[in-house]
Amino acid sequence: MHVYINDMAVFLPNPPVSNDAIESVLGKINGFPSRARRLVLKNNGITTRYYAICPETGRPTHTNAQLAAEAVQRLRPSAGFTPKDIECLCCGTTSPDLLLPGHALMVQGELGLPPCEIMTAAGICMSGMLAFKYAYMNVAMGFSRNAVAVGSELSSSFMRSTFFSRIPQKEAAENPRPELAFDTDFLRWMLSDGAGAAFLSPDPVRDKPCLRIDWIDYIAYAGEFSTCMYAGGVKNPDGTITGWRLADQIGASERKHLMAVKQDIRHLDKNIVGTMQRALTTTIGKRGLAAGDFDWFLPHYSSAFFREKFHRAMADAGFDIPMEKWFTNLSEKGNTGAAAIYIILAELMAAGRLKTGERLLCFIPESGRFSHCFMQLTVM
Repeated sequence: MHVYINDMAVFLPNPPVSNDAIESVLGKINGFPSRARRLVLKNNGITTRYYAICPETGRPTHTNAQLAAEAVQRLRPSAGFTPKDIECLCCGTTSPDLLLPGHALMVQGELGLPPCEIMTAAGICMSGMLAFKYAYMNVAMGFSRNAVAVGSELSSSFMRSTFFSRIPQKEAAENPRPELAFDTDFLRWMLSDGAGAAFLSPDPVRDKPCLRIDWIDYIAYAGEFSTCMYAGGVKNPDGTITGWRLADQIGASERKHLMAVKQDIRHLDKNIVGTMQRALTTTIGKRGLAAGDFDWFLPHYSSAFFREKFHRAMADAGFDIPMEKWFTNLSEKGNTGAAAIYIILAELMAAGRLKTGERLLCFIPESGRFSHCFMQLTVM
């Protein structure tokens, strides 16, 4: 039943983009600079990120499926390995290139793989972990001799100025819900592109460190909370969502932002930390965990704004992992959603800092309707 991460690979498109260059790459909406930009960047702690956009032309350089395929092609779990050796391919993303067919099918097509099992996971940040858990279970049950899990994001496709237009000033002043414009603009400074892949098999490699997957716990609270992060619809004052199928029933000003990714920031601030603490407490009880059991804590949080808040919530739950054990690369790699935990793990594995027997605790939250995932790994 043991499953090991025997290799990880990352693909980040094009040169890194600094804070000052974001609007020159994404474009200014209606030709005007964003008023939210400075405040959001100050809080999120991100200094560079990557976009699958040509900075000279503003045109996309990759599809989401191509980003995922690039990461898979960089895997080297053993000598002579090629993607054609993959028996099970599991892919998760927030923003597939098409509504259908499934994202994993498009990635398989990009790679030109022979017939194999595939799985597409939908969602936001959690989609990458759902793909990972399916790959893990598939190998653990002996259904496949290996599996590759992929998390990828093409968030810039939602962020380009040509994708949506800001509500004109006069219309905004008369709009009974002007916060929708900010909720849309807010995420332009939060999200970026990238892909990560993990090769899983039942036997550990012998010539380099690998990670044994001990367990993965995923808890969702959608039965208790309304939608927080979404696209393809409009959130109504009562918390319900009117989706794209009923676009003709949505007001003209809100319809302009229908397909843009939006974040209900007030809802996020109120509930993301509390639900994380609940999920952690559940996992502590289920697994018999103690903070001292772990040598590394790998959190994927969307913004440095939440770093201390999560730390305080963990301490209040009697699970204080000191900050010196935390490892993240949000500042340099940006918030890559479903790909983030892959990119964090891959960097730590490549850094040569892991020692045999060390335990890692990974934490992945999602604000769609508040879900949280914890995963324990052991260095072999």
